[in-house]
Amino acid sequence: MPSVITKFKQQLNFRDHHIHTLPILMLMPHSRCNCRCVMCDIWKANKNKQELSESDIRKHLGSFRKLGVRQVVLSGGEALMHSNLWKLCRLLKELPARITLISTGLLLERYRADILTLCDEVIVSMDGSRKIHDRIRNIPNAFDRLAQGVTALKEAERTFPVSGRSVLQKLNFRDLPNIIEAAKSLRLDRISFLAADVTSGAFNRAQPWTEEKTAEIALTEEEVREFRELIETVIAARRADFAGGFIAESPGKIRDIGRYYGAIAGLNDFPSHDCNAPYVSAVLEADGAVRPCFFHAPLGNIFQNGFDGVLNSASAVQFRQKLDVKTDAICRRCTCFLNLRVNPLDKFWRK
Repeated sequence: MPSVITKFKQQLNFRDHHIHTLPILMLMPHSRCNCRCVMCDIWKANKNKQELSESDIRKHLGSFRKLGVRQVVLSGGEALMHSNLWKLCRLLKELPARITLISTGLLLERYRADILTLCDEVIVSMDGSRKIHDRIRNIPNAFDRLAQGVTALKEAERTFPVSGRSVLQKLNFRDLPNIIEAAKSLRLDRISFLAADVTSGAFNRAQPWTEEKTAEIALTEEEVREFRELIETVIAARRADFAGGFIAESPGKIRDIGRYYGAIAGLNDFPSHDCNAPYVSAVLEADGAVRPCFFHAPLGNIFQNGFDGVLNSASAVQFRQKLDVKTDAICRRCTCFLNLRVNPLDKFWRK
């Protein structure tokens, strides 16, 4: 549990727009990926391998400790492709920090022992039942390799938390009921859902997608209506899974995915949501860039200004001062937001 001092520092984040404490660090230690997903462009830069070394992380460990980082989420690319991920994890454990690994699942079996020793939980990407998952991932036997990896972790340590994350889009939205069943068959602890980002320049896109590319992932008006009907059917049929937390989102959040695609199709406004990611987390990429979240532009680079120097530079503070998630064009179209509750008074402190 955060101390009284930590809670006070969290409130100061909102009060003066400086980062006094940072609960969550999203760390992308490696730039490459071992999947070729249709809704992501990270793999298109695989030839330009970049990664943060043990020395790179060690130089900024003091900043992480000073800022009170208590959860590190290893994202990517595929973090398990890093040349020495486990040295990085051992360093991060010195903070101490809880380590969450987000993975394609293809290498879980190979690194089972290290994952169980140095990670606290795993989140696997699961984009459909077997055939659809393989099609979206563009990797032969991707589902079976994912299943083998999850099984290896669960057989070695039954209580080790492994959950799934599914990006719903044109190729798999009709598979929603089967995704839930597949998650249960894999013995996942829960499954969460989000929409595909089709509007931003994130995930290695030099420019936002063209209309032609967007149409390959987003839903048509007719598909949006079909999806909304399916969502209501799933909500009615899966009340126990929502109530018990196996489906991580509330029914309202699942409906928001339909509203998101409805907005892309011009049927309605984008769903509104609260997000405080730039105040409670940061993204550190493999090239040293620091972002306030996955979607906004970098605030700076650790190789020029240090981690806490980037977060609290004049331009970074100004960014947070001016940011209004209700009206900002990037925030309004966001598909992956964070709303970490600091305490019941946090809204009072925000200016």
